[in-house]
Amino acid sequence: MSDPLAVVAGLPGVPEAVQEAREAVDRLYRHRVLRRRSPEVSAESALRGARASAAIEGADVPLESLRGGEVTDPVVQGALRASAEVGRLAPTWRSAPRQVLARLHALAAAGMTVDPGRPRTASTTTDPLGLGPAPGPEETAARMSALAGLVTGSTAAPALVLAAIVHAELAVLRPFGVADGLVARAAERLTLVDLGLDPKSLAVVEVGHADLGDAYTEGLRAYLKGTSEGVGIWVRHCASAVVHGVRETTAICEAMSR
Repeated sequence: MSDPLAVVAGLPGVPEAVQEAREAVDRLYRHRVLRRRSPEVSAESALRGARASAAIEGADVPLESLRGGEVTDPVVQGALRASAEVGRLAPTWRSAPRQVLARLHALAAAGMTVDPGRPRTASTTTDPLGLGPAPGPEETAARMSALAGLVTGSTAAPALVLAAIVHAELAVLRPFGVADGLVARAAERLTLVDLGLDPKSLAVVEVGHADLGDAYTEGLRAYLKGTSEGVGIWVRHCASAVVHGVRETTAICEAMSR
């Protein structure tokens, strides 16, 4: 199959969901506040995204605690570090995805493992989302190689489709064994930035995943089935997360305008 992502992009309901997300992002980029305060909005988006990503991992802390620098939880700190690095890593994502993922993991898992940034070479029991056993190291390595090929290759599929697949593969494979969810969500945002759907990293897609509740884990479980229907469910969920993330960012913009 020369372009597997294009096949995913054509699954039932996916083109419509992707278009809705695209239109939501386009509307956001026309917000008057972004003419002068885009960097501030991006910084706030990164902060809220890190908080939501950590909350999905079970480390839910008030936003104001993050602003005050009062949080010592290693999961929250890891989410903050990974989120802050997205902009700097975007230019090298498609040319060196393995190195970028290693860097994201080194940031996300610092203080949680003795060897952050290195893929696991043994089985893992880590399962924060209750998805079931992760594949063994050999299957994981093979699938990570395939994922790197998708990132570096050419495709006619929209950015959101690749971002959804990147997120799902990292979440279900758990290639590092620690903090994989933080890496998966940061890599999704990174893909949306690098491929031009959200070049200024404004949409708080992590909040979208969190706000959609059980649909997040249900979408990953559907993806795990490996069927066209299951993959379609997951990609449509990711499109919905972008739409919800845009609403969060729009609220940020409105608050700044007041």
